[in-house]
Amino acid sequence: MAAAQIEANKDLVRRYYDELWNRWAFDTIGGILTPDVTFHGSLGMSATGHEGFIAYAETVRAAFPDFHNTIEELVAEETKLVACLTCRGTHQGDIFGVPPTGRTIEYAGMALFLFRDGLISHLWVLGDRLSLLQQLGAVAAI
Repeated sequence: MAAAQIEANKDLVRRYYDELWNRWAFDTIGGILTPDVTFHGSLGMSATGHEGFIAYAETVRAAFPDFHNTIEELVAEETKLVACLTCRGTHQGDIFGVPPTGRTIEYAGMALFLFRDGLISHLWVLGDRLSLLQQLGAVAAI
């Protein structure tokens, strides 16, 4: 039973990135996130519920319309999962007060997922914001 649950959670996280982030298919959100999902994102913003999550994702989409997450590794237990990611996109909209640069960005990230009733209920994302800001020219490279 535990192995089957772990695989189901991995499949759900793959859907989360493919459908909600890589394709912006928000019409599938009900089969991926609980209605009261709690989301803490790398941009320093938190959101609750489907509408809050979509608003957060739209902020990212406005800045990086071609934003894409590649899952590098998934590490899971029965009710928790960590995803190691590579995030990529082209800076085409304002973010962090930085106007569009047209630059292609790439940075590493990790996310911790918790599950309830076969859906994602809590999510914490930690992306390499320093690298992102350096690539946007907002801070000097160290």
